[in-house]
Amino acid sequence: MHVCMIVPNEAVKGGIASVVNGYRGSALEKRYRITYIESYQNGSKWDKLKKALEGYLAFRRLLRRDRPDLVHVHSSFGPSFYRKMPFILWSASRGIPVVNHIHGAEFDTFYDKASDAKKKRVQKVYGRCTRLIALSEEWAARLQQIVPRERIDILENYCRMPKEPYDAERNPGQVLFLGELGERKGCFDIPAVWEQVRKNHPGASLVMAGDGEMEQIKTAFSRKRLLDTVTFPGWVRGEEKERLLRESSIFLFPSYHEGMPMAVLEAMGYGLGIVTTTVGGIPQLIDHKRSGFLETPGDVTAMAKDVSALIQDEALRRNMGELARRSVEQKYSLEIHLQKLEETYRKACMTK
Repeated sequence: MHVCMIVPNEAVKGGIASVVNGYRGSALEKRYRITYIESYQNGSKWDKLKKALEGYLAFRRLLRRDRPDLVHVHSSFGPSFYRKMPFILWSASRGIPVVNHIHGAEFDTFYDKASDAKKKRVQKVYGRCTRLIALSEEWAARLQQIVPRERIDILENYCRMPKEPYDAERNPGQVLFLGELGERKGCFDIPAVWEQVRKNHPGASLVMAGDGEMEQIKTAFSRKRLLDTVTFPGWVRGEEKERLLRESSIFLFPSYHEGMPMAVLEAMGYGLGIVTTTVGGIPQLIDHKRSGFLETPGDVTAMAKDVSALIQDEALRRNMGELARRSVEQKYSLEIHLQKLEETYRKACMTK
């Protein structure tokens, strides 16, 4: 079967690119003939526009010369919705099944609080999709406002696990954040969390790995006279990300809005002690006080207590990390993910 997958450029930062990059070279390519068409790249607005136009042209050529049996669109909310709209409508108008894999995290802004005109547009576009993929039960319930539940499949993100789950050389006082540096990920709460942690553990260190509103966040740490306890390596991937996951002991992720964050899955796969929040699909991943800590977004005191507990108690840290890793191994491997994705493909083609 020929599958056309609408994807971001491999170098793009974020969860969608991480998910798609794992498909490249995987067993999925052995079982399906996949054509990747890129519709987004990093850069200026003109760079992004140019990439989108190139993607539309490449897709139109594909429809004429090598018509796919199925189109798999990776989309989010905001501008991503509008970029992917032509791919969906062109495919549906030709009777090609469309699987819309939705990675968005702020449904309130995208749909609940949208104008009636925008809601109708979303309903039209999603209605032309054969199947929708949600990242968790919570997101399936939200998308059910737009399309019938029987057309929505749940496909959790996955984690590629390291062979060695726990490194004895970990720094017990090193706390790691991975992701976009901004308000949505709770990064402006971290200085307040860190202030309380450092009072109890003055030797602790924090790594804020990512990019975004870096200067504003540095200013927030400076106001608390904590900037010299924090390092900002920028966006990391590959060996540098692996090194940080291996040498850190605790993962702090105080997000306000999520689908199913790859960063949390990676931290689980590396056996870190995790402190995160009860948003999106995260409660599906973490068993509170067993495989990590789940707190209400914005509760900096609770998160500071959790981080401090993990720093001072190696057994707690190790036990939580090992349980988190086992959970990933049993439920969120790439192999399990691909099996579920193929089932969605089969359902989409059956309704053709």
